[in-house]
Amino acid sequence: QVQLAESGGGLVQAGGSLRLSCAASGRTFSTATMGWFRQAPGKEREFVAATMLFGARTIYADSVKGRFTISRDDAKNMVYLQMNSLKPEDTALYYCAAKAGVVTNIPSVYNVWGQGTQVTVSS
Repeated sequence: QVQLAESGGGLVQAGGSLRLSCAASGRTFSTATMGWFRQAPGKEREFVAATMLFGARTIYADSVKGRFTISRDDAKNMVYLQMNSLKPEDTALYYCAAKAGVVTNIPSVYNVWGQGTQVTVSS
């Protein structure tokens, strides 16, 4: 079993930056693909970014391209989300997720989820 733990959320002004971290522990062989998703109040969970083992392939949601960067340190079982030029509409609970196999933006095929870390962007 894999466990994921996010950290790094907080309150930031519009235009600011935050770096989220996700630590994977346990049977990490099933974390070939690691992703970030977010969910704002009253909205469905949406894809943000995902990356495969050793960064073989990385994908982003259109809404964050050019502002967010996902990266991973496989030696440390860590994945990061660097968020720059933050906007109030980026406010959400951000989740780290993992799955075996190829990268995808579909939340339902990720079978391991963290508890989430809150990101709030003030205008």
